Amino acid sequence: MKNKLRVALLAGGKSGEREVSLAGAKGVLAALDKEKYDVRKYDPSVDLERLAADAKDLDVAFILLHGPLGEDGSVQGFLDLLGLPYQGAGVLGSALAMNKNLAKILYREAGLRVADWLMASPADIDKPENLSSRLRFPLVVKPVGQGSSLGMSVAADDQALSKGLQKAFEYGVEVMVEEYIHGREVTGGVLGNHDLQALPLVEIIPGAEYQFFDYEAKYKTGATKEICPADLPEEIAQVARDSAVRAHRVLGLRGYSRTDMIVSGKGEVFVIETNTIPGMTPTSLLPQAAQAAGYTFPHLLDLLIELALEPK
Repeated sequence: MKNKLRVALLAGGKSGEREVSLAGAKGVLAALDKEKYDVRKYDPSVDLERLAADAKDLDVAFILLHGPLGEDGSVQGFLDLLGLPYQGAGVLGSALAMNKNLAKILYREAGLRVADWLMASPADIDKPENLSSRLRFPLVVKPVGQGSSLGMSVAADDQALSKGLQKAFEYGVEVMVEEYIHGREVTGGVLGNHDLQALPLVEIIPGAEYQFFDYEAKYKTGATKEICPADLPEEIAQVARDSAVRAHRVLGLRGYSRTDMIVSGKGEVFVIETNTIPGMTPTSLLPQAAQAAGYTFPHLLDLLIELALEPK
């Protein structure tokens, strides 16, 4: 009988998305074929020493961490030092995608359309006009290095901008302010290392009570409607799929990614950000898109592990 592949499943961590990570890990653990894989669970918040000791007896890691100290290249670097392959982006790609300011600079250099933005300083809390005089309301305020919309807000005037900045700076020392793009939110998944496959788009429609796709809208059951494939004209859908692939390439990613975009009323596609470790419950956005492309959830996990084991 063929030996099982020994998989380290990393979930939990120290970020504000810890519970999301643990929920995703449950879905992955349930879907991984017990005949193919011997899965061992590790929580990096407490198990790094044990993981290092076990590394020589492991074949591959599956990272189900989100946010700082999980999706930003730190755990990826640790696994590189251990010589343990893992699914998804390496240190550089993870760090670039996690830094929303640097990612937007790279998107723009690659010819992708992005909303105008400025970096904020704590002094702008008391003088929000420093920013609003150079950008158009409404404005999106977000910490540069967070995920799941943590610390994010939308401001319609200087008073709200000041409050939004104060909130965002509680989540990190770097905060950006960008112009709000009115339109339809879609997300585009990409699979592959060298030969990339753009997955069908998913349209995200938060409930009327949500100003944007915030943390609650993302994770509260029934708060958001998701349509896959997105009901867009094919010409626009193709631009969005191509944009997701270009974002994946310019950030130097591997394995998979999911890029969030806004389609404006004029049909223009604006790239917002790229997720290097997308949510991975069976009903999460990327698995939904993969299913529409013909991949069952277990098959998708098999593919990601195969891609992790390909030579870099």
